Amino acid sequence: MGIALIVLASLLGIAAGGSALQKLRRDPTVMASMRAVGVPDARIPLLAVLEMLGATGLLVGIWIPWVGVAASAGLALYFLGAVIAHVRVRSAVKEAVPAVVILLVALATLALQLAR
Repeated sequence: MGIALIVLASLLGIAAGGSALQKLRRDPTVMASMRAVGVPDARIPLLAVLEMLGATGLLVGIWIPWVGVAASAGLALYFLGAVIAHVRVRSAVKEAVPAVVILLVALATLALQLAR
């Protein structure tokens, strides 16, 4: 279980960190997606910070389990919100897929965190 947790937490951390960097760089594709689901531009930096905190928490959580649980749960809630935003505006399925996949990885990571 330890190796699976480290692999999933690493993948989730890379995904969250990459997503945050794209938001901070104002990547045109990401910005278009955020606008399509109704996220105001002023909220983008806050969302990026939340993702970076989650990614950092996953790394710290390797040594401090409760931090890993909190980070996994926080990222699961974050990406659940992203999925709900896509559903709410009836996005095309292909636009919601990344959020759904990351949500599933976050839930699996959370389950492994709780099981250790």
